[in-house]
Amino acid sequence: QVQLVEYGGGLVQPGGSLRLSCAASGRTFSSYVMGWFRQAPGKEREFVAAINWSGGSLGYAASVNGRFTISRDNAKNTVYLQMNSLKLEDTAVYYCAAKNEFGHYRDYSWYAYWGQGTQVTVSS
Repeated sequence: QVQLVEYGGGLVQPGGSLRLSCAASGRTFSSYVMGWFRQAPGKEREFVAAINWSGGSLGYAASVNGRFTISRDNAKNTVYLQMNSLKLEDTAVYYCAAKNEFGHYRDYSWYAYWGQGTQVTVSS
């Protein structure tokens, strides 16, 4: 069992930056593939980024590539999402997710564990 708690959401102006954190419980965090997803009102949950056990990025959504960076610190049981050059369309609830095997990391239905989400609002 893994419990995930996201932090760091808030209100930011277009062009600004935020760093989201996702703290995980459990002693086997380093064996989990971690992903970030987001869901805007009236839209489906969509893939943002994912990272493998050792900290190698697995990929980003085209809409965030070059602006967002995923990373992890296994000693702190935490995964991060650095978001730069934020746009209005990045407004959403952001979720982190985990699964202890490699697979369809872009597919939200593949993940076993989810956090409760943190709101990111980009507005002038």
